[in-house]
Amino acid sequence: MSSTSHPLARRTFLRSGGAILATAALTGTPSLFAQDLAWLDVASAGSARNMLEGPLKTAAAQTLHLNLRTHAQGADTVARSLVDGTLLADLFIPITASPMGIVMRSGKIQTAWPIAATELVLLYSPKSRFLAQFQAAAQGHANWWEILQQSGIRIARSNPANDPSGRAIFFMMMLAARKYGQPDLVEKVLGSPLNPAQVLSGGNTQARLQSGEIDAMCVYKTGPANTGQPYISLPAEINLSRLHVRDEHPDLRLVVEDKTFYPEPLIFYAGILNNAPNPKGAAAFLAWLQQEQAQALFLSNHFAAPGTSTPIRA
Repeated sequence: MSSTSHPLARRTFLRSGGAILATAALTGTPSLFAQDLAWLDVASAGSARNMLEGPLKTAAAQTLHLNLRTHAQGADTVARSLVDGTLLADLFIPITASPMGIVMRSGKIQTAWPIAATELVLLYSPKSRFLAQFQAAAQGHANWWEILQQSGIRIARSNPANDPSGRAIFFMMMLAARKYGQPDLVEKVLGSPLNPAQVLSGGNTQARLQSGEIDAMCVYKTGPANTGQPYISLPAEINLSRLHVRDEHPDLRLVVEDKTFYPEPLIFYAGILNNAPNPKGAAAFLAWLQQEQAQALFLSNHFAAPGTSTPIRA
């Protein structure tokens, strides 16, 4: 789901800004809107939303006098909206290079810079009937891949045709199959790419997990590390944190319908749209994201540094 009103509704937001400022004045609540902040529309992967609406928004207002407004969904979906013009933004921040490539091929972004990284972890429900086994695996006393093969286990994931996280779990499982000598692991745990028992439509997946309706799901570490939800860390060889995972495994691929995907490191990139409404603000924000203050915010919120990853160029 989108995290804010559509960025095209710029005038509506500008009018509402006065109401927010007036409310702050009446209540005596300090407000960053008291400054003359310029709007900056950021389209992003859903996994970047909390940072863009929290620590980065506050710091960008104080340091750059920019008011971030985010539109966050699955990165592929956002990329296609930027390409077809239904979404207007100053910057695009997806996870992995593939969604950025969609926009670059349309000619709307020329260069994308790595700004942060994460890794895949196995999140499990505190009310799962397999809870004791998951807890044992988290402590290194059981094998998580054996738990996931048990009858009755309920796993949720996104559509790999439309979302990097939905592809990440497949590649993680392919790598685990090799590491642990389990050639049928992908088929036994995940089934087909569009398995309707796992690719759920409608409802709140996190709520289902917390209630125990869902037992487990693979997510980026930044989520549960910040919320305190229980998870199992995965080895670096399989958690997609390695920068050269595709070069190390050139034969791995995932075919979904008519699309072919390859393993990618979980890097967040930022690129400025050629039709950005606020190009100067976008350039300032992009430069700041790579500097010490913003990088410290990423690290304190359980993101990793992008390391030696290099920019993507059209």
